[in-house]
Amino acid sequence: MSSFLEKIDKNNIPVHIAIIMDGNGRWAKQKGFGRIFGHQKGVDAVREVTTAAAELGIGYLTLYVFSTENWERPKLEVDALMELLVDTIEKETPVLKQNNVSLHTIGNLDRLPERACNKMLNCIADTADCTGLRLVLALSYSARWEIVCAMQNIVNEVVKGDISPENIDEKTISAHLTTFDMPDPDLMIRTSGEQRISNFLLWQLAYSELYFTNLLWPDFGKEQLYEAIFDFQNRERRFGK
Repeated sequence: MSSFLEKIDKNNIPVHIAIIMDGNGRWAKQKGFGRIFGHQKGVDAVREVTTAAAELGIGYLTLYVFSTENWERPKLEVDALMELLVDTIEKETPVLKQNNVSLHTIGNLDRLPERACNKMLNCIADTADCTGLRLVLALSYSARWEIVCAMQNIVNEVVKGDISPENIDEKTISAHLTTFDMPDPDLMIRTSGEQRISNFLLWQLAYSELYFTNLLWPDFGKEQLYEAIFDFQNRERRFGK
């Protein structure tokens, strides 16, 4: 069977792909397991997609891991997710370094448990010299939180006289977002059949191509990423022009 990899134009690879990894809980329920088992299997999908992105030469891969709204989930599930996060970072750091992948985060890390936050910061430091794919984890993140923080910082700079209100433009706002040093996503992928962006990168997705698949996240792998990229390459991007 031929792969979508053979159909992809290697000269037209998206620079930045963002993914809403949805469906871990439903995947586990369908198979008669608890939700955390679905999250564990979701880690396998993250590993496979990250490897594929690195192999393709994609510059940035942003994964929506945990939203600010997810803190409202049952404490047992949140605690298990945080432990899974710590364990995964410990296991995957050497693999990231081997594949020349640097780890980055966006979101309110102050809300993470201290152990999880420290592990995250250590991995970021350990992979800082890697020059390939930038793997960005959106943790305790929401776009509205991000925009509110950006507005507060801009207002503070206006009050101090560092910015004149009449000089505030799109570039000013972009420069105050958590993604200030990244290009906007070319392609946003969401799994599980849901067709919404759920408070994810609202500003940055203005002209991104959106790709929705009915597959649940644990069933999404390299081939499915290739298919999404192939679909992206067959669209005409006009950016409103």
